Amino acid sequence: MLSVPECEQLPVSEARSGDPDAWDTLFRRYQLPLYVYACELVHDQQASLDIVQETFIAASRHLGTLREDAKFGSWLFGIAHQKCGHHWRKRGREQEFASGQAAEPEEFEPAPSEYLIRREQEEEFMKQVARLPLPQRSVLLLHFIEEFPLAEIAAITGAQLGTVKSRLHYAKQALRELLTERIP
Repeated sequence: MLSVPECEQLPVSEARSGDPDAWDTLFRRYQLPLYVYACELVHDQQASLDIVQETFIAASRHLGTLREDAKFGSWLFGIAHQKCGHHWRKRGREQEFASGQAAEPEEFEPAPSEYLIRREQEEEFMKQVARLPLPQRSVLLLHFIEEFPLAEIAAITGAQLGTVKSRLHYAKQALRELLTERIP
């Protein structure tokens, strides 16, 4: 799906200086990946839009605390992750379950019927993934969809690296079991 490479040249220092064009560039680069991440976690489009907006507001206020400009993307996702957690606490809901896994690119254009079948399978897959605990879903999204390395996911989620590895392992294991149950 969408991936935000950390190595690309971003105008972080210019944004820190208050350059509106730099902020516009950063917003355009990260708004969609952040929205997809938030949407997969909170399952609410309006709340996801609000989370993206709140994330950029917080980023603009606290950009001075970022030590490495090259880590802007993971820092921004860390803020969004905290906002998603706050959303769930605010709503007083228990942790929900969901995640996603990037599909392998096709080398050919599928027929319309194949596309519809694959779309139905993806929807069913996401329904099953939605049963995973929020911490596992978050790790799956960050690792497979956003393609962050495990160490960066640990920084984003505030969890230890070992915890991230464990969550990813158990998420994949639980997902396999859920999908196996669905096979008639």
